[in-house]
Amino acid sequence: MKEDYMVVLDYLPLGKPDDPRATPLVYGVGTSHFTLLEAVPKPGANILLLDKVYIGKGERDKIAVIKGRINYDQLTSLAKDNLPRAVRMIVEEQKDRFLNFFNRAGPITIRLHSLELIPGIGKKQLIKILDEREKEPFKDFEDLKKRTKLMGDPVDMIVQRIIQEIKGGCKYYLFVRPPRV
Repeated sequence: MKEDYMVVLDYLPLGKPDDPRATPLVYGVGTSHFTLLEAVPKPGANILLLDKVYIGKGERDKIAVIKGRINYDQLTSLAKDNLPRAVRMIVEEQKDRFLNFFNRAGPITIRLHSLELIPGIGKKQLIKILDEREKEPFKDFEDLKKRTKLMGDPVDMIVQRIIQEIKGGCKYYLFVRPPRV
């Protein structure tokens, strides 16, 4: 469950203010499992906020080293501010993945369906989504919204859920790799 790309949330060219070694740092969110990461940029790399950068195996153009996973509380305030925009970019780039979730999601327990974990989806919406997807899979988010009369934007709903999971403390994780215990 490795990340190959991350979206830059913050760049500290002088490092953390309280770090005597002052190593430049990049904070980012992975595009596959929404893993929060701390990395060291390559010297002279042009790091831009909300840029998608390669962090997988092999030659990297902007990132020298991935220092490791971090939790939400370790992010800078700018990184926290950029997180919803970054997650939205990832969801929009991978629309098929998240539409597929609406088309295939199943129950978690006898009383709880995974779709109910999405903010704005209650029992009535759940039944409507299940009925409509049984007739025909949803073609896109517009089709989903039109046929089920969803009150909110499906992309916003997914982004809200992913942010909840990134912050931690969820009983069930749908999109984010659960934090280490």
